[in-house]
Amino acid sequence: MADNEKNRFTARARRYANVGTKVGGVAARMAGQRLLGSKPDDRAGNALALASALGGLKGPIMKVAQLLATIPDAVPAEYANELMKLQSQAPPMGWAFVKRRMNAELGSEWQSKFSSFEHHPAAAASLGQVHRATALSGEALACKLQYPDMQSAVEADLNQLQLLMSIRKRFDPAIDATEIAVEIGARLREELDYAHEAKHVALYRHVLTDKPAIRVPKIYPELSTGRLLTMEWMNGTKLLAHKEASLEVRNRLATAMFTAWWFPFSRFGIIHGDPHLGNYSVFEDGGQPAGINLLDYGCIRIFPPSFVGGVVDLYSGLRDGDNDRVVKAYETWGFKRLTRELIDSLNIWARFIYGPLLDDRVRTIADGVKPSQYGRKEAFQVHQALKKQGPVTVPREFVFMDRAAIGLGAVFLHLNAELNFYALFNEAIENFSTDTVAERQRQALAIAGL
Repeated sequence: MADNEKNRFTARARRYANVGTKVGGVAARMAGQRLLGSKPDDRAGNALALASALGGLKGPIMKVAQLLATIPDAVPAEYANELMKLQSQAPPMGWAFVKRRMNAELGSEWQSKFSSFEHHPAAAASLGQVHRATALSGEALACKLQYPDMQSAVEADLNQLQLLMSIRKRFDPAIDATEIAVEIGARLREELDYAHEAKHVALYRHVLTDKPAIRVPKIYPELSTGRLLTMEWMNGTKLLAHKEASLEVRNRLATAMFTAWWFPFSRFGIIHGDPHLGNYSVFEDGGQPAGINLLDYGCIRIFPPSFVGGVVDLYSGLRDGDNDRVVKAYETWGFKRLTRELIDSLNIWARFIYGPLLDDRVRTIADGVKPSQYGRKEAFQVHQALKKQGPVTVPREFVFMDRAAIGLGAVFLHLNAELNFYALFNEAIENFSTDTVAERQRQALAIAGL
């Protein structure tokens, strides 16, 4: 084995042991507390310990931890609060490392394929970093380069995901997180394949072609590989820079965000599963904020048209008081052993998520509730209700659907937008049918090469 390969293997083994020791230590501490009798503040202390352990590790497990924090009741509230504070930034690669990585992806003459290539990354995240560059033809480029050996790191972290899930089980078995773990693993592995992400970009360029308030970058396939994705550089400002803008501007940006997520889902059965603040920016037209740039396509979820039908059925059932349609929706999604009590429990969260969409008036997303308290009461009620009913298995498709809804809600909270969400959603599902979604999806996937 070559020295560099040995070093990589040693580093991987050390990192794996580090994750397991730190997370396992928290789990062991909790097990001891259960045997000896825990104190009221033990949960908070354990949550801080877990966040501290993960916070020192960086990398893919940060994505896992933050994702868990957005799924109601996947981890206790104390854990969710701490995990949400974690940053998924990894230390950037230095220029010598970048040159070796680019050489591995585009060959020894890779620099001759660019007019310029900036040494320092413009952004560094959990799986890779982005460098600004210029094409030989003069276009500004964004080159997303994956860190080395990320596949091994991801597999190590996904193994530790089981420990995170076991922490949840040690408190109570209200939620069976088996399918959550399966879904997170599938999506995280998919994010490692930049060639696949390039197809997702093509998919969104097709789906949003008639939506001028949403811009999707162009891909440069001749400068891309499975671990290097070269895209058009999209100028923009951070969304939070517009929190104090006029209501007209904030509403315009919120409407663009709503369309970017709900239109592809309701018409094509696809959704961007990660509405994180770093995944989009605001572009200007005529000196005024005009819309959003969608920047990252690693976490795209393609749903069976029947699942989309379940979303519409649940919405319509809640709106019209049609319990049979509500039950049909949960069955379509894959919830098992439905009882009246379980349906009532699930409806608590559904009415929270759908609440603004069921209210035919102009309003903020929180509608008078303090942003810091938004959704907490409902999550607590769901948890208390499910504790009485035994373990409930959350279907895997639900994970990113729910994550997208929570993430979008956070955007609307930040902007304090005032919109008629009911009107926007009903426009998105106008003339809905699963057959039409299936046909649109088939055509779009073929165009994107998926």
